[in-house]
Amino acid sequence: MVRDVKVLSELIRRRYREGASLAVVARELGVSKSTVRRHVPARERRDAAAAARQRHRSRAQTPYEKALRAQVVHLYGSGMPQRQVAATLGISVEAVVARLEPSRRRSRQEAARLSVEQQGDLLPQEEIVARYVQGATMAELGRLYGVHPTTIRRRIPDDLVRPRASVPKPRPRSRRVLVEEEVRRRYEAGESAYVLAREFGVSVHTLRARIPAAEWRGRPAGEASAPPSRSARPGSGGVRMVLALSDEEILARYRAGQSATAIGRAAGVDCRTILRRIPEDERRTHLQAQQLNRPAPDVDADTIRTLRARGLTWEAIAARVGLSAKTVRARA
Repeated sequence: MVRDVKVLSELIRRRYREGASLAVVARELGVSKSTVRRHVPARERRDAAAAARQRHRSRAQTPYEKALRAQVVHLYGSGMPQRQVAATLGISVEAVVARLEPSRRRSRQEAARLSVEQQGDLLPQEEIVARYVQGATMAELGRLYGVHPTTIRRRIPDDLVRPRASVPKPRPRSRRVLVEEEVRRRYEAGESAYVLAREFGVSVHTLRARIPAAEWRGRPAGEASAPPSRSARPGSGGVRMVLALSDEEILARYRAGQSATAIGRAAGVDCRTILRRIPEDERRTHLQAQQLNRPAPDVDADTIRTLRARGLTWEAIAARVGLSAKTVRARA
């Protein structure tokens, strides 16, 4: 019995020194892993990193691993990308990368170039040329086959000439019809050029070409882009624009608390045009306008803190004073 234990201990130590793991030695000799570990001296046992390296080397020598590595190298060497190799063999991309030598791995630029070439090889060149001869553009063919128009251009011979009937005709641009009489009539009635241009969907310069120079209220077309003199400005002796709202109504709305932007939106003009109708001594400063347009100005920080001290939540305070919870938090 003692002799059998000695023989078993020698076999275990010899196989372990050869590189076999504890599980492999236990499986070969028909004993448990605890028995193998007990017969291997502590000074001879491999640490976790060394054991992992040894398992990797041992697994690499198995027939399955050799065949798998050969398949990975063969498929990858034929030009197949790593994801396609992994999908073909049913393994992960990381497993494919681990079985490839670093010197054989393709760079990103080379992989991208190879992918473009393979994608181009799958395109039906004869069908592309036939569609191009029939009148399809390169952009349309690119959208049809899901590639860039430059890729389509490489598939078309340089000496190919399409028949004249197949060349696509340029699409006529849809032009908006402006009734010059209506434009002049409405402009003479006092409507601004900006409102008319926005309504007809054209620029102010296009509208300017329909109005005679003698009737144009702005700067003449040939005049330099220098700032107009003070006497030519509205309100200083120059031509004054006729608005949909009178000066008295504009001033009344402004005194009632409406902003120049709101009045200009109602009149269809810019807010600066409205401000020219307001006397200098009655124009509000930026701070005054901000306080006037502020919702619920009587709800200050002290009021909000008092309501919070009563136990009300932010949402309850917001519903009570008619503000949002975010505004209530900002004022507190």
